[in-house]
This record gives sequence, structure tokens and C-alpha cells, in this order.
Amino acid sequence: MTEPIQTLIAGQWRHASGPQYTTEYPHDGSTVASLHAATAADVDEAVQAAEVARHRPSWAGLKRHERAGILHRIAAGIRERGEELAQLQRLDNGKPIKETRALVASAAGTFQFFAAACETWEDQITPARGEFLTMSVHEPLGVVGAITPWNSPIASEAQKLAPALAAGCAMVFKPAEITPRMAIELAHIAQKAGVPDGIISVLPGKGSVVGDAIVKHPLIKRIAFTGGTNVGMGIQRLAAEKLMPTSLELGGKSPTIVCADADLDHAVAGVLYGIFSSSGESCIAGSRAFVHVSVYDEFKRRLLAGTAKLRVGDPSSESTQMGPLVNLGHRASVERYVQLGVDEGGQVLTGGKRPQGAMYDQGSYYLPTIIEGLPNSARMCQEEIFGPVLALLPWRDEADLLAQCNDNVYGLASGIWTRDYKTAWRIGSALQTGTVWVNTYKMFSVSTPFGGVKLSGTGREKGRLGILEYTSQKSFYWGLNDSPMPWATS
Repeated sequence: MTEPIQTLIAGQWRHASGPQYTTEYPHDGSTVASLHAATAADVDEAVQAAEVARHRPSWAGLKRHERAGILHRIAAGIRERGEELAQLQRLDNGKPIKETRALVASAAGTFQFFAAACETWEDQITPARGEFLTMSVHEPLGVVGAITPWNSPIASEAQKLAPALAAGCAMVFKPAEITPRMAIELAHIAQKAGVPDGIISVLPGKGSVVGDAIVKHPLIKRIAFTGGTNVGMGIQRLAAEKLMPTSLELGGKSPTIVCADADLDHAVAGVLYGIFSSSGESCIAGSRAFVHVSVYDEFKRRLLAGTAKLRVGDPSSESTQMGPLVNLGHRASVERYVQLGVDEGGQVLTGGKRPQGAMYDQGSYYLPTIIEGLPNSARMCQEEIFGPVLALLPWRDEADLLAQCNDNVYGLASGIWTRDYKTAWRIGSALQTGTVWVNTYKMFSVSTPFGGVKLSGTGREKGRLGILEYTSQKSFYWGLNDSPMPWATS
């Protein structure tokens, strides 16, 4: 049996107090790691230690450029272990190795960006409106909590930890139960880079136990959550009882629009990447493709040809484009949605089943799937599947197109394929989403804020001002009047 891995709790590397469990490699079901789940008592210990640690001179006394130096060292530490971390994440969630390498590189870049943002962060002298000098400064919120997903662990964790550390906060992590390894390894790197003991704790386990305890703890001053919408709404309700700020990056059902004048080669490649990379296990997956009727048949022909060429297989192979789904239970959920689509009148154009062959027998593989013939109102077109399933829908009238795209509870991302910049601006401005990609898809920049509208969440991550999400603002007034205040002396 795999030797249990320890985690960092309140400055100590140890086993958490809860029951032992194992994680599995989605490719073949083999055991990857063995560890103990955290308990509510572990959460309290971690939070209490973080509250003490954040006040110590070793953290509270650091100048911003000194905190920036620590973040630079974390970025360097990630890069030094880049290939090792990529392989570990591959084993965690079954993503192809090329994808996990990109996620590791993204995490390093995130720490580097927030290091620079921290070092150049300026407070303000605001315009005075009397005989006084006014200033606005930002102070760390305190101990904050982060709850991260299983689909892109190290990148999601970096997006929360880097700005929190830059702001001077302490952070308690609850990684996804089935993919805890990246958060644990990131804690190792942060500790080696000079983050003081107690500032970071990693608490693996069930959301209903660990996540709830973090959200409810009276010393937790903010929650950053990435995950399912129902869980996020529950967190928001709990946070409201404490008047606690949150950032919630939740589900999506992103539309991709192919206009009549689109470059079809670009559009096909973008739609394929948008829905089938990461096996569709992405909140921003372009799962609804609206294609203009004038190019629908040709686009469909090219799309099916492109889908047939996708390489589904072993995540360790350099040539693999699509690996397995995260586990057998999730595959069963995807299969139910495909069957639902068929029951609703949809026609499976390709996929809709498990791949055949010895390589796939032990893993949670599912073929890239395209379905047409469904209205936008069908459940399969309305609900997040979180898998490699695309609904193909024709459109003719722009007003009707926009009504259909926006007729969804989610509003995370969208894509537009057109040669006309005026069309792109007009449609993009009307789409109710937090991100609009034009003639590209699923591209990210750490310098650009990311988040959704409607049930896709609240708040934003990334961007230079992302540090401010982990601060409270304080105003100073400096009296410059030579005489006593006239009200008291008149």
C-alpha cells in the first residue's frame, strides 16, 4: 500500500486527524496516494495558528518588497520542480501531460505576477476637500480560506494563494478531496521559500466537513471558492451570516457562436479545443455551439472530421490530446446526460460511448461526443455536464441567437467567430458573460480579471487589483488647520 503522505497543519507536517483514504489514477484505477482526511478540530487548530502567525513580526513586519521576494522564490521553486509537479498532477486527475505542464507553468507565472504587483503596489493620497490631507490605505483581511477544485488544482490554488500572500494574509486551504497533492506540494515549496510556519495550512477531506468548518470559523475573514454552483450558493449563505466577503467561480454553459463570415478552419479548431481539451472538465468549456445556417453543414462536416482525429488515450503520452474523465462516478454522470439528450430528441453525431480496447478498460474514458437536433431549452443544453459533450445548434437571426445564448442561468464565458470586428463587438457586448473570446478560445492571462455573472459566480480573480480582494480599506485624515476647529470655539 502507498505510504500515507502528510500535510501541513498549523506549521507542522503530520497526518490529519480523520480517516485514511486513497486517491486513484483515472487512467487505470491504480492507487496514487494515501492520506488522512482533516476534521473540524484540524481546521480550528490551523485557523488559530494562522491568526497567531499573521501577527508575528516574521510576517506582519515584512515590507511589501520582502513579501514580493518570497513570492518570486515560490515561482522559482515551482519551476525547479516543474516536470515532477506536472507528472504528479497527471496522476491526480488524469489530464494529459502537456496540459499539466501548462498548468504548472501558469502557477509559476501567477506567483511571479503577484510578486511584481505586490512590490509596485501603491496606496493613495486622495484629493483633499478642506484643511486636511486624506489618504487611502489597504490592510490584510487576516486569515482567509480557499476551497479549490479537482480539474485544475495547482493553477486554481496559485490564483488564490499568490494574491493572499501578497496582501499579507494567512491562508487555510481545502483542496478537492480526490486531488489533494498539488496543494500539499505547493505548501512544501512555500515553506522552503520563506513563508513562516502557520501562515499556510492544507486540509484535505470532504467539503461537508472541512469546507463547512472553514467557512463557519469566526476567524476566517474571506472565502475564495472554485467549484460547483450549488456548493457555492451554500457558501454564500453561510458567509452572509458573518457579513464575510467571498469570490465564487462557479459553473458554466458557455456558448460559442460561429457567424456566417467566420474562418471555418479557425472556428473548428477553436470549438474542438474549447469543448474537448481537458476532456470537457472545465467550467469555461464551450459546450453550446451556435452555427449560422449558411455554414452549418460545412462546419459540421469539418467538425466531425476534426473530432475523429482527436487522440484519446494514456495521459502520460506526449501525443495524447484527451485523457480519461476524473473517475468512474463522473463518467456515469456524463453518460446519463448523453442519454437524456437522446431521450429529448437529440441525435448523436459522434461519440456517445466509451472507447474500446485494453488500454481503456480500467480507466474512466469517454469519447468526444457531439449531439444535434436539440432546442436550446433542452436540459442537456441548459445544465452543466462537465464532460466532452457538445450541443450543435443552428441560428439564423441575431436577436434570436442572443436570446438563446443568454437564456441560461450561467454566465461565465463565451466565444465569437467572425471576420467583422463590428459584429464581434455588438454580439460580445450583448452576451451576459464575464469573458468573451473573439476568434480564439480558452486563452488566459493572469493580468486580466476572471469571473462570471448570474449563477457563474461573484467577484474576480487575477489582475493587478486581485490583491485588493484580500484587503480592507482604511482612510486617514491629517488635520492641517492652524486654528482649533471653529465649531468648538465659536
